[in-house]
Amino acid sequence: MEEKDRSDGGYFVQRRVLDELRLDEVAQKGTWITKPTVGERMKESVRCSVPRLKHTALSWIPVLSWLPRYSFRENAVGDLVSGCSVGIMHLPQGMAYALLASLRPVFGLYTSLFPVLIYFIFGTSKHISIGTFAVISIMVGSVTERLAPDGNFMVNGTNGTGSVDLDARDAFRVQVACSLTVLAGIFQVLLGVVRFGFVVTYLSEPLVRGYTTGSACHVCVSQLKYLFGVTPARFTGPLSLIYTLVDICRLLPQTKVPELVVSLVALSVLIVVKEINACYRQKLPLPIPIEIVVIIAATVIIHFCGLTSKYNIDVVGEIPSGLKAPRAPDATLFSSVIGDAFAVAIVGYAINISLGKTFALKHGYKVDSNQELVALGLSNTVGGFFQCYAVTSSLSRSLVQESTGGKTQVAGVISSVIVLVTVLKIGSLFSDLPKAVLSTIVFVNLKGMFKQFMDVPLLWKTNKVDLLVWLVTFTSTILLNLDLGLAVSIGFSMLTVIFRTQLPRYSILGHVPGTDLYLDTDTYKEAKEIPGIKIFRSSTTVYYTNAEMYLEALQEKSGIEIGKLLSAKKKRDAKLKRQQKKAKNKAKKQSKAGSQPSGVNLSELTERKVSTGEKGQSQRDVDLSGPTETSTNDFSNGRVNRAYQHDAAVADSDSDAGCHGDGSIPPGYEARGRPGGSATHSVVLDVSTTSFVDTVSVKTLKNIFRDFGEIDVDVYLAGCQACVVEQLEVAGFFSESLPKSRLFVTVHDAVLHILESVGRSDFVLDVSRSTAM
Repeated sequence: MEEKDRSDGGYFVQRRVLDELRLDEVAQKGTWITKPTVGERMKESVRCSVPRLKHTALSWIPVLSWLPRYSFRENAVGDLVSGCSVGIMHLPQGMAYALLASLRPVFGLYTSLFPVLIYFIFGTSKHISIGTFAVISIMVGSVTERLAPDGNFMVNGTNGTGSVDLDARDAFRVQVACSLTVLAGIFQVLLGVVRFGFVVTYLSEPLVRGYTTGSACHVCVSQLKYLFGVTPARFTGPLSLIYTLVDICRLLPQTKVPELVVSLVALSVLIVVKEINACYRQKLPLPIPIEIVVIIAATVIIHFCGLTSKYNIDVVGEIPSGLKAPRAPDATLFSSVIGDAFAVAIVGYAINISLGKTFALKHGYKVDSNQELVALGLSNTVGGFFQCYAVTSSLSRSLVQESTGGKTQVAGVISSVIVLVTVLKIGSLFSDLPKAVLSTIVFVNLKGMFKQFMDVPLLWKTNKVDLLVWLVTFTSTILLNLDLGLAVSIGFSMLTVIFRTQLPRYSILGHVPGTDLYLDTDTYKEAKEIPGIKIFRSSTTVYYTNAEMYLEALQEKSGIEIGKLLSAKKKRDAKLKRQQKKAKNKAKKQSKAGSQPSGVNLSELTERKVSTGEKGQSQRDVDLSGPTETSTNDFSNGRVNRAYQHDAAVADSDSDAGCHGDGSIPPGYEARGRPGGSATHSVVLDVSTTSFVDTVSVKTLKNIFRDFGEIDVDVYLAGCQACVVEQLEVAGFFSESLPKSRLFVTVHDAVLHILESVGRSDFVLDVSRSTAM
């Protein structure tokens, strides 16, 4: 192969026309590599060595690979500052998000401690902050409230006439949350072990963003009761969000003014300082820890002013000091939470890996998706034994950890130390903290999720299908709750993939003069069809769901209706047989009457009939009648190619128009009445977009070759990938009647071969066909 540079930046290539057989010979397919046998692969998989054992240990426990090389000079200061900042954020967010999970605030602190330490050992992201997160918390809360409603713990009465045994209710809710968390962690570990981390790719970004936005609405509504100090009824199932919102509006006249005042003051302070942090983040060495400041200030004011007893403000209550011993979860609850656990596992991992890959791309390192699944699963599994609920990474904390100079996972350990000190010594001081303040912290931290509403105008401009996925996900999450909403969203997202493969774009390609390019004639003005050749391409893989549509589109685009042409051929054959039979009977009668000269046969009669131009019978009819001298496609001997002959079923009167006396077709001839206005003798199927074939697509291709062959139209494949060729070979696609020589490397190779085969070498494509190869 020779390539020459030109001054205008173009290139010139000389080579032979390559079909699949020539390509195998030139490129030496499969002759330079030998694949290991199954036995060899089995031996290699079970072989144990010290380097392999070391590699396995480092891959499963990443801390062993990076911690020994930890640079104190480069990373220590940044990790220390970052860890302290994130640890301070863990305290208010842990206590606030625990309320979303319908648990006491101390369990949010536990959740901000143990899982972070586990992720430090097994995680691969250097910047994400594992711990409580609003969406996961509300998902856990929906399960705990469903399995442990207040009505199951009434004392001294029923139907709301008695009081609720809060201790018993909260204890059982902790069991439910821990069981859910452990089971979700087991799912994540198992999926990570079997290298199933790619499952998150089925959750597209519009789906995840629409789901988190819908979840943010659930979080927002769930916290309104603390802001207004009302107690709405609990609703479950579809439309529960709507019912809850209506009930809260009904209870607004009963709003506790002191709690509303506390909420509005805290909300105003948080919003103002958060905006200051955002505006001056480049100038401030550290963001102002306004959340912990508001918590401390509110606790001090409520405690020393005695507002709890005076105005009956709802506070978090007693926060026990110290850590509790690990406890096995209640396995009997697994069957009740298995569906919710899987949903929590998938959503938590999707949020975690998306944040992890975002920071990894920004800072130039790699995040192992399967190891992240294992790390998150172990964080949940181990955390569940220490009365933690499900965790994932938090966007707000991760941004703080990255922006304050965090370099490694050591920042997570430092934040855990701050949480540990709080749990052991300081936690009890927050017993007078108003729940309304925690709710305002939740509200402010939802700002980022509500900003995702800006996706709607952006997707409207860029991709309508993704916009539809976003809107359906958001709507189903709002109306059907988090569990059913996620299921419906994934189902709809899968349907969009099916619809896209079911509705591909089909094109007829034309040649661009002076190039070897073949482009859609509907899109490019300079792309011109080559007379007699139809080049057809689908924008997607042909398989069982769209194989029938592919065949229909091929007939529609090429203008060749196989069914009608085959029916017309059968009618011509039947008509020819009747004429032959009639001629034979006539010859017999003449022979008996003595009027038939000796030596005259049926073939001569037929030829005489054609030469006199008998109406209703074309040259093509004679070719189809039997093995005559003109029924071959050998152009070198000047014989007739049936594919060029006019279709008598379309317009019998035009049967001989444009033909030379020997039956050949002059250059540029277009037979009137043929489909598409031209004598289509060849069809090239551009299958370069096909990545695999199944049994249905193989059968469809066979039928195309067979049916088009019966109407004397040659079919070729072009651009077939090597893996597809192998699949065709295994499926028994090739045969003597359908050899590999029908497959060409490019569309241009197929076109050049066709033009040479039909004797149209005078048709100039303005591209050299000579080669030194």
